[in-house]
Amino acid sequence: MLDRASGPLLEINDLHAWYGESHILHGATLHVNAGEVVTLLGRNGAGKTTTMKSIMGIVAKRTGSVKFEGRELIGLSSDAIAKAGIAFCPEERGIFASLDVEENLMLPPEVRPGGLTRAQIFELFPNLRERLRSQGTKLSGGEQQMLAIGRILRTGARLLLLDEPTEGLAPVIIQQIGNTIRKLKEQGFTILLVEQNFRFASTVADRYYIMEHGKIVEQFANAELNKKLETLHEYLGV
Repeated sequence: MLDRASGPLLEINDLHAWYGESHILHGATLHVNAGEVVTLLGRNGAGKTTTMKSIMGIVAKRTGSVKFEGRELIGLSSDAIAKAGIAFCPEERGIFASLDVEENLMLPPEVRPGGLTRAQIFELFPNLRERLRSQGTKLSGGEQQMLAIGRILRTGARLLLLDEPTEGLAPVIIQQIGNTIRKLKEQGFTILLVEQNFRFASTVADRYYIMEHGKIVEQFANAELNKKLETLHEYLGV
């Protein structure tokens, strides 16, 4: 089990990011405490995925401050950021079609102690054990998502960035992903989640940030959810 540190594990202040000449993030500020599940909400194009890519150092240009465990990440390479203990599961999942499930699972290197064993990953995702010799192209969308999440759990990363993990999945698989996120939280993982499916997010999140035009425009705790439904409708149309 991972240790739960006190205070923010991730602190983002006045974060700006660009793709070429396009200025996407305009001073985003947020934090994630150790052991929390925090959901970043917003319409398409609001800057949610760019925020995650900026944390990982995989945008063309970024300014401001991104601190993880008190260490400044701006200026570090993406591989150095990964080795610091942050793992990114992109929306497109990144499963290698020519590799089987086991080969995909074992591909990322261990960055620090505390990662899940193969047995623990198979306990979370029994489907993967059954499909161990199946190639990436033969997996369903749900199985690919399980593999993408399982793969980063091996690395020992303490902070997991999950980008739209329920996109395009059947309700029964969405429920399984939700159960997995709750179990990971119980084990001490910290999760920043980008999600369009607000109803799913409401089953796993401790806190929410709403992003619009590259800025954080609202934040609230799960306990305030019912009072914030009008705000959510205004920003998200839910």
